[in-house]
Amino acid sequence: MTSSLISPSLFDFLRDLKANNDRPWFEANKERYQSEVRDPMLEFIGAFAEPLSEISPHFRADTRPHGGSLFRIYRDTRFSKDKTPYKVNVGAHFRHVAGRDAHAPGFYLHLEPDACFAGCGVWRPDSGTLGRIRDAIVDHSKEWVSITTASAFQKIFELRGQSLRRPPRGYDPEHPLIEDLKRKDFIALATFSESDAVRPEFFRQFVSIAQEGSGFVRFLSRAVGVPC
Repeated sequence: MTSSLISPSLFDFLRDLKANNDRPWFEANKERYQSEVRDPMLEFIGAFAEPLSEISPHFRADTRPHGGSLFRIYRDTRFSKDKTPYKVNVGAHFRHVAGRDAHAPGFYLHLEPDACFAGCGVWRPDSGTLGRIRDAIVDHSKEWVSITTASAFQKIFELRGQSLRRPPRGYDPEHPLIEDLKRKDFIALATFSESDAVRPEFFRQFVSIAQEGSGFVRFLSRAVGVPC
């Protein structure tokens, strides 16, 4: 692919949506959302299917506009004090075929004005999954260190997410990897600029990011017991 599928108009729409985050404005601009945001993202997702299959056959780039890789633009406001109805970002999650929600291992793309990143890993795993990942880090410490401290990996990614204040129960507080064992999220993020996202080379850049993160995702997939 030689040209970017993301244009500045995507970010223009998101900025306008942030300034007019209500249903009447969105309904009046729904066709603009579809042509400037939804459709280019679905095209991007479809283009990523082939390189993703080469990374692993166990992840999917699903181009369905509802229930596929593209996250809904609508916010769930039921338990939030913020009642604005729409997200002011757009995201795509390339899930493991064994995962039924956003907490399974996967790859992610987040586009937001002045806050763009690509990610991979497991976000907010349940307690059983979290324990399996921690046990894998203990049992395969050398492999974990080799993956997360590799110069190419560290050049692109930063491990992010929430951590416990104290060591988790059942693990040695003096373990050399205790800071990793305290993690509640196992995600690696690669940040890039809005101008990067609209460059012709961005699609290839995103593919390269996913390829570099594949070892991290394979480790987590094995840890939680899904094919990798």
